[in-house]
Amino acid sequence: MGSPELQHMAAFYEDMAAKFLLTDNIGVWRDISESLHLLASEPEGVTYREVDAGGVPALWAVPAGSSSEHVLLHSHSGGSVVASPWMDRKAVGHLARATGVPALLVDFRLAPEHAFPAQTDDVRDAYRWLLDQGYEAAKIATVGHSIGGNYAVNLALVARREGLPLPGAVLSMSPWFDIALDNPSIDGKAELDKMLSRTQLTAFGDLMLEGTGVAKTDPRINLQHADLAGLPPTFVLYGDQEILTDDSERFAVRARAAGVHVRLEVIPGGQHNFLFGAGKVPEIDEAVGVMAAWLREKLGVPAS
Repeated sequence: MGSPELQHMAAFYEDMAAKFLLTDNIGVWRDISESLHLLASEPEGVTYREVDAGGVPALWAVPAGSSSEHVLLHSHSGGSVVASPWMDRKAVGHLARATGVPALLVDFRLAPEHAFPAQTDDVRDAYRWLLDQGYEAAKIATVGHSIGGNYAVNLALVARREGLPLPGAVLSMSPWFDIALDNPSIDGKAELDKMLSRTQLTAFGDLMLEGTGVAKTDPRINLQHADLAGLPPTFVLYGDQEILTDDSERFAVRARAAGVHVRLEVIPGGQHNFLFGAGKVPEIDEAVGVMAAWLREKLGVPAS
């Protein structure tokens, strides 16, 4: 069952999912999604600043006393249709503070107004901007959750394809890798996942790819079909209550077979996008500490 705080998080998700079912208005979905920031506490000593990251709107989350040489490049959740950096800022602020590294949260364009690959293009352009600012690729971690967990990995694949230097590490939380929804856990854990459903994910995938001619099995967006060779060290975490558990587990098997150094961990009782509980849920705060220690090691962040 987990802590009372973890159970409260699941109840919050269940209430939010019920509100989604009341409408098919995307604007209302976006308004509902922004309430997720309420689950996280405000991290102490973190300041925020909007920036133009090479033509891409973004939000800096800068912990006091953090490294000036390292960056967490964060992609938010929301299936490419809803959500924003402002929804994620507190949760990511906790991770940045624990790591001792500033985070740059990318405000990538949303579908259906901007179909794929607008989202991955924006994440790539923000990464290029960081490189142009003088940050070393080896000191940048690409991170994200849900579809952002896809984009965190995808950025490294795009960098490999386009000849850019690879980031130093990848942190992918509750990732949505299989846009075609072919994994058994989509239906097998439907009663446990209080946020996601096959119906919702199908709608997000349709809106993301509408009119593009890109199939839901295309390896540029469906990482269950991508060539994973050459990825940087990668850490994947997920909650055992979410319908995307197979996305994480199958990815780890394929990545290891491709020679990638992969760490895979599960949060017992954890829901999708568990990071939103940062600062309020003890299980999530423990996970934040584990992720931060891994990031510091892989990026070479000096002890404070």
